[in-house]
This record gives sequence, C-alpha cells and structure tokens, in this order.
Amino acid sequence: MTGIFWILLFWLIGNGLSRLTGGVVSGNVIGMMLLFGALCLRWVKAETVRPAARFLLGAMALFFVPYGVGLMDSFGVIVENLWAIVVSGILSTAIVLGLCGRIFQRLNRHKKPTA
Repeated sequence: MTGIFWILLFWLIGNGLSRLTGGVVSGNVIGMMLLFGALCLRWVKAETVRPAARFLLGAMALFFVPYGVGLMDSFGVIVENLWAIVVSGILSTAIVLGLCGRIFQRLNRHKKPTA
C-alpha cells in the first residue's frame, strides 16, 4: 500500500508542476523523473515501491485499451491521412537517427582514450 502512495504522490506533484509551468512537459513524465530521483537518493526505498510497480506493469495492457478504442473510432481519419502519417513517421525517424549518430560521433571524437 505504501508503494501506491509514493507512486501516486509523485504523479500528483508532477501534474501540479506541469500545470504551474504551462504543461510543456507532461505531469506523468515529471512525476516519474521525481520518483526516479527520490529512489536514486534513497529518500524512497525501492522495496516499498516494487510490489505496486510490478502490479501496475502486469496490468499495463489494460491501460492501452482506451487508446485502442480511440484508434478504432478514428479509423476513417487515419485512412484519409495515412500517407501523411507514414511519411512523417519515416522522416522523423530518419532525422532522429541521423542526429543521434552525429551527436555520438562528435562526442566520441572528443573522448580521450583510456589505457
């Protein structure tokens, strides 16, 4: 029960911070980053969060049901814009892959070899 409390507390804090900052970053992401930080700093013990996290991960498929229903409901719109979706997906993937490769190469060049 304590694990659910910590997860929900950080989720609530993250959503509050997201609203205060204008919602640029999702409150869920902020909350999980804060929880990760609290776990790393050992403010929250991993043993207390682990059972709740395992339960939520086990039930994760249920969390995607509303999104699947939304996709089925929007099937006509998706079919009408399929080429735009496919092209933007391919282009964005290629751009991210290229940028990550360039950044890696640039960082790897500046790395000093260790003996």
